[in-house]
Amino acid sequence: MTCRKKLPHKPPDLLLYERRARSSGFKAIAGIDEAGRGPLAGPVVAAAVILKEFGFECRVDDSKKLSPAARERAYQEILQKAEVGIGIVSEEIIDSINIYQATIMAMEQAVLDLGESPDLLLIDGNMGIRIACRQTSIVKGDQRSLSIACASIVAKVTRDRLLVFYDGLFPDYGFSRHKGYGTRSHISSLKARGPSPIHRLSFSVRSLR
Repeated sequence: MTCRKKLPHKPPDLLLYERRARSSGFKAIAGIDEAGRGPLAGPVVAAAVILKEFGFECRVDDSKKLSPAARERAYQEILQKAEVGIGIVSEEIIDSINIYQATIMAMEQAVLDLGESPDLLLIDGNMGIRIACRQTSIVKGDQRSLSIACASIVAKVTRDRLLVFYDGLFPDYGFSRHKGYGTRSHISSLKARGPSPIHRLSFSVRSLR
């Protein structure tokens, strides 16, 4: 793995919550974030990340601020420097319980997938999850916590790879380009062909046929 910036990327503001938690005695601090709440197709994916090191050569930030190539580089470094858990909830379950509940389920799965039990959860947004652990919700947490920013990158890269795989199964929809989001070309494909097996029918997809 190589990064264009060789200096450690560790903005002080991104470590504020982690420093406070450590000074309060917490040792296994898990940042949690998701990817894929808004798309018309594919699963919602969540990641939980417990950092073992806080200095990064690659840029770590809100995943939406990074290019695909930068996310991939950061993703590889995160895997080397953190304990990572992943949660994936399918479009079928999203349709049955709604995207909010599916997001919570994915976050819970991600925490349970970790190789160790966290003693504090830093969760992006304003939601809580049904895990018996201290929790702090942070609005725009992927811009304010290094652990959450790492989780946002892991979740985004994981989900994007899944949509590239689905593109091979359903090549008429362009999933590798738009990753399931409602772009003009995606809407056009839906109107012409109807929904694929991975479309979320509860997102008014049926009416586009």
